[in-house]
Parts: sequence; C-alpha cells; structure tokens
Amino acid sequence: MTDLPLRPRLSALEAAWVIARRDFVAVLFSRAFLFFLLGPLFPVIVGGLAGSIGGEVQRDAVSYEVGVAMSPGDTAAMLAAGERLAPQLPFALPRLQPVPEAAEDPAFDARAFMEARQGNYAAILTGTPQSPVLVGTEGQIARWQGPVSLIAGHALAAEPAAFPQVGATPVATSAADERTTRIQTAQIAQMLLFLLTMLLAGMVLSNLVEEKANKIIEILAAAIPMDAVFMGKLFAMLAVSFVGITVWGLAGFALFGGAGEVITRVTGFDIANLPAPAVGWPLFVLLGVLYFAMAYLLLGALFLTIGSMATSVREVQTLSMPVTMLQLMVFFLAAYTINQPGSPVEMAAIAFPLSSPFAMLARAAMESELWTHALALAWQGIAVVGIVKAGSLLFRKRVMKSGGAGRDKASKGAQLTA
Repeated sequence: MTDLPLRPRLSALEAAWVIARRDFVAVLFSRAFLFFLLGPLFPVIVGGLAGSIGGEVQRDAVSYEVGVAMSPGDTAAMLAAGERLAPQLPFALPRLQPVPEAAEDPAFDARAFMEARQGNYAAILTGTPQSPVLVGTEGQIARWQGPVSLIAGHALAAEPAAFPQVGATPVATSAADERTTRIQTAQIAQMLLFLLTMLLAGMVLSNLVEEKANKIIEILAAAIPMDAVFMGKLFAMLAVSFVGITVWGLAGFALFGGAGEVITRVTGFDIANLPAPAVGWPLFVLLGVLYFAMAYLLLGALFLTIGSMATSVREVQTLSMPVTMLQLMVFFLAAYTINQPGSPVEMAAIAFPLSSPFAMLARAAMESELWTHALALAWQGIAVVGIVKAGSLLFRKRVMKSGGAGRDKASKGAQLTA
C-alpha cells in the first residue's frame, strides 16, 4: 500500500479563518438573521410616529394663554404692557387674551368659569393692575404669578419703560462651553456603544448552544484547536454585527433624511448640530468602530465561554444574566467618569477591560491625545486573547474532559494513519 502524503495541519489563524467564514456565511444567509435585522427597525419607526403624533397633541393641549377679565381700561393697559415686554422675554411671558364673556357680563365669575372647564385658558387674571388676582390651578398660578406681576408693574408705569439695547461681542467658543458641549457627544457615543454591544453580542450564545446540541462542536474540537474555534466564531459574529450596523445606519440615515425636521421638532435634538469631539469627527468615528469591536469581542468572549459550558438555552439565559448585569454596572462606571478626567475612578474604568472601551470613547470626545488610545486598544486586545484562552481551556477540561487541546488528538490520529 502506497503511503499518501499527509496534508500539513492548519495553523491557528487558518483554522480560525475557516470557522469565521463558515459561521459568517451560515448566519448571514439565514432567515433568522433577516428578522433580526428588521426587529429593531419596527420599534424605532413606531416610536418615531407615536412621538411625532404625541408631540403634536401635547403642543395643542398645552395652553400658554392667560385670560384677562378686568375693566376695559385695565385690560388694554395689561395687553399693551405684555406686548412691550414680549420681545425682551420670549417664551417666558404668557399670551394675554381678553375674555369675551367677561366683557359681556359685568358680574362675570372667573372661578365658576374655570371650574366649568370653559375656554382654553391656563388661568384668568382678574382684579386691577394695582391688585391683580390669578384664578387657576395651583400649578398654573405658581407658573405665571411672577410674569403677571412683571406685566402689571409695567402697566402701572406712568411712562413706557425704555429698554436699553444690549451690545454683543460673540466669540467662537470658550473652554467651559466647549467642554459642556463635548460631554453631550461623549454621553451619546457611550449609550450607542452600549446598546449596540448588548443587542448584538447575544448572537454568540445561541450559535454555540446549537452546535453543542448537534455534536458539531465535538467534531471541530477534535480537528482544530479550541482557541481557533472560539476566535473564529467571535470574529464571524463581529462581521455579522457590522453588517447589521450598516443596515441600521442606512435606515437611520434615510429616516433622518426624509423626516429629520419632524424628529428634531419632536425630540428637540438635532444630530446635525451635535458638538464635534476633541479628536475630530473622522478619527472619532474610526475609534468608535475600533472600540465597538473590542467591546463586542470582550463581551462575546465571556458569552462564548458561558455558552460552551451550558447544556440548554434556559441554562444559557440563567448563566448570562450575571454577565449582563456586570456589563450594565461597568457602563454606569464609565458614564460616571466623564466629568472626572484623570481621576482614580477613570483610571480604574480604563484599566478594567469590560469598561475600557466605553471610558476611552468618552475620552476621545473630551481629550485630543491619541497615544492613550493605542495603549488602551492593545490592552483590550490582550484581554480578549486571555478570555478566549481561558474559555477554551475551561471547555476542554469541563466539557470535553481532556486537559490537552484537540491538536494532540489530531496529531496522534495522523501518525496512526501514516
């Protein structure tokens, strides 16, 4: 019998690439992934429509009008004073409107009128400018008591007050203003990073549990090192996550392009005016992608270890809950350190691998130094490799019941075949 030449064993990188390519194609072209992509879009669309409708209803329901039920002369004086003050204090003064029912009825009862739920007035102003009386709920009285007193004071003035013109010397920015606005960018970036990580990292769990149930993982463990299996699955799911983020990003871009003004009016947030980060937008976006990858790999490595130890989906959910709560706590830790640059708390958040991507992304928004990001990314990469190594070792000893890697088994099999 002629000896057949043995094909050299795949290296760890080659094996990881084979696993990553296999899992990426299998997940990407599955029907479940299509529904996974569409899942987050429906709540966003429905929430946007509901918020738009609710905002319009709320604006129509809230009244800023205060009715004036005084004598004709006092009513005219109050209206004139309100018109003079309105340009100086926009949004702070009520819109004064004469109450037609009071002009027609000398015995007009403002309290009975309000309790009968007539008109659409926040409150009704009675009495005289010297002694004005507001009739309304306690909340509306507390809101408009000061502005009405100011208007009444100007109505009593013998001559209209002359308001001096205030000069303005604008500057491009200031240290306090720049830091305050960048905090908003840091907070939004951290929240987006956290939501995407938690939403997408769970795919790693179900993938490994299915393969354990089908005994596929045992075949892979016998053929290639478990380190390569774990690493290949992680990067496959990371690539799938980037596909999902791209789809959601394009959908969000289309949504803001078509209904950006409505969204801004309802939410009060204009993404076009989001403060620029300290490192600039191009580099900040690049760092955001890198830190998402690291956050995903770190959390995914933990989830992969949990999935390799679990025997059912229910057990996976039970075991993953502590990790999810831990990730929530480290997110709060990173968010807390935004206002404390250089403090021991921030250094701890940067040093702890799970919170490091969140803390460093916020630092990119606040500080312009770049060398710290290179160190942080290197440290996070080392942590990913360490978690993968520990998880694969734990899987071999606790699940496969072997202290050595699949490499030893495969090499012995190859020698016997030869």
